[in-house]
Amino acid sequence: MKLVFIGPPGVGKGTYASALSKIYKIPHISTGEIFRDEIKRETKLGKKIRSYVEKGELVPDEIVIETVKKRLSEDDCKNGFILDGYPRTLQQAKALDEFIILDRVLNFVAPDEVIIERISGRRICSQCGAIYHVKFKPPKVPGICDICGGRLIQRKDDTPEVIKRRLDVYKKQFAPIIEYYKEKGLLLEVDARELADKVIPRVVDLLKNYGFYPKE
Repeated sequence: MKLVFIGPPGVGKGTYASALSKIYKIPHISTGEIFRDEIKRETKLGKKIRSYVEKGELVPDEIVIETVKKRLSEDDCKNGFILDGYPRTLQQAKALDEFIILDRVLNFVAPDEVIIERISGRRICSQCGAIYHVKFKPPKVPGICDICGGRLIQRKDDTPEVIKRRLDVYKKQFAPIIEYYKEKGLLLEVDARELADKVIPRVVDLLKNYGFYPKE
């Protein structure tokens, strides 16, 4: 089962991919994690990636494609994978088709106001990095970390104004990718307005319709 997960920031793709990876016994592949691993191991590819990251530039499509192709050729991907964070451009989507036959592309959707509430309510401990949410996972004492007593802060890019801009950028960037997979008959839309404990069973039920069942 070869899947791609797409959706706006804050919709929960990473959480769903991690959970479904365990359910289906296939690897969750995050391009961000691949990049960090290549950089950490100081591979030839990692050095290329680092040169762009350190300058605050986007990694060019050809390097991203090379990185993903290399990862998907590894043994643990033989029975399938969940790809999260790729493709981010139409060129990347078309390049993926040249070396992989996808089964489905899951597009996780939620209203902007739901995503804004999720991200803007996030708080992070300034000392230990523990993550809270003012509504869904509040600390015992407002503004104070349960674990170390550190002060909880809101990241600058977690404010409603910044999130709205990020969502606008996402919609423009991903519209052609969504249309591309829709035309190929691969796109499945998943309502992700609820929390993960509701969304994950919904995905499992959806995939059963296409003959994909959890692994015992």
